[in-house]
Amino acid sequence: MTTENATLVALIGRPNVGKSTLFNRLTRRRDALVDPTPGVTRDRHYATVRWEDHPFILVDTGGIDDEDDTIVNHIRHQALLAVDEADVIFFLMDGREGLTPSDIEIVDLLRRTEKKVFYIVNKVDSPESEDTLLLPFWELGVEELWALSADHGYGLDTLMAGLIPHIGKDAVGDGLPDNTMRIAFLGRPNVGKSSLINAIIGQERMMVSDISGTTRDAVDTLVTRDPYAYLLIDTAGIRRRGKTTDKLEKFSILKSLRALGRCDIALVLIDAGEGITEQDTKVIGYTQEQGRAVIICLNKWDLIKDDKKRQERLLEEVRMAVKFIPFAPVLKVSALAGTGIKRLFPEIGKVYRQFHQRFATAALNRILAEAVARHEPPFYHGRRLKFYYTAQLGTAPPLFAVVANDPKGIHFSYQRYLTNCFREGLGLDQVPIRLLFRERSNRKK
Repeated sequence: MTTENATLVALIGRPNVGKSTLFNRLTRRRDALVDPTPGVTRDRHYATVRWEDHPFILVDTGGIDDEDDTIVNHIRHQALLAVDEADVIFFLMDGREGLTPSDIEIVDLLRRTEKKVFYIVNKVDSPESEDTLLLPFWELGVEELWALSADHGYGLDTLMAGLIPHIGKDAVGDGLPDNTMRIAFLGRPNVGKSSLINAIIGQERMMVSDISGTTRDAVDTLVTRDPYAYLLIDTAGIRRRGKTTDKLEKFSILKSLRALGRCDIALVLIDAGEGITEQDTKVIGYTQEQGRAVIICLNKWDLIKDDKKRQERLLEEVRMAVKFIPFAPVLKVSALAGTGIKRLFPEIGKVYRQFHQRFATAALNRILAEAVARHEPPFYHGRRLKFYYTAQLGTAPPLFAVVANDPKGIHFSYQRYLTNCFREGLGLDQVPIRLLFRERSNRKK
């Protein structure tokens, strides 16, 4: 699923109006893809959603802004940030509780924006209750109200039909040279992302500072090294959510996450002097949620170049922390000293080729048959699971459909086994791959 230039839809509203319920309902409608990345989707308050071939990024602002402010100030800040950064706004109100002063205040703020705002009255469960529950909200004087039950799905199709004209289909060309490799530089604040880009391009094209949070927006630099072109995307540092007390920085995180949707490869920088942290693994988890290829760069390697024990300890810590992506290359670099910079582009090239590689269907089916012959699938509900054929659905990352008689019965361990068989058989040792299990159509039909 491509999210390049995807529309950002922000959910705002008072606590307990149903933002998270709507978020969960929309995100669970996505086709389930299987990849060996357990645990990376916890504590997530954003997701890429596809509705009728229209991808967009959905953000639950209630999960982003967790200060102990008063309710009014809390919602005011959410609304102001959403208006500033989002493309479309879903403003939820509680149909059972009725119109509140906080709702009125936020609507007054939203009137000043030229962005599309959907004024949604949630907890409306049926057409019979719609007229009664919507009545007080017409006092707001808005052009249209959207009745919804995020819990039961009433009104959802109508709401999404209204949203579709305001989001684009898969992104079109952006004027870059053909086959430009898009590289996003991610990591915690002050790990040296801008410094590494400056070292790569050999000139001070970006502001570099020791102050955390210098890079508020994603900044693009096009670098050409005949015959190849690279788009280097510098992003704001991503901190653990509890540490992001600056309100502007919280939506800078969203910009960094959106930058992931624009890239092929995420270069995740880790401070070799500080070692890998829990937040580093969360950043890596973000990359896998969006299916990006990853190269881990241990920056500031010069700080430990003379300490073999620290080097070995750091490499072991990294290996243990990123067990869910053992395919990711790990490079030792120093933006300050220039160490390891020359190795970056050959590694990027190898990862990029695997990320976009296509395979013949016959070769895929041969790998599937050999995998099943080596390790026969188990029984499920009294019959043995059968796998009929496979085909490649897409690239970036490589995506394969596997057709079976009962996909619901395929245990995660067997899914992981098949994933590893495809990875080994196809030589995809440096990128994520995904399997989509489908049921064969009823032949009688």
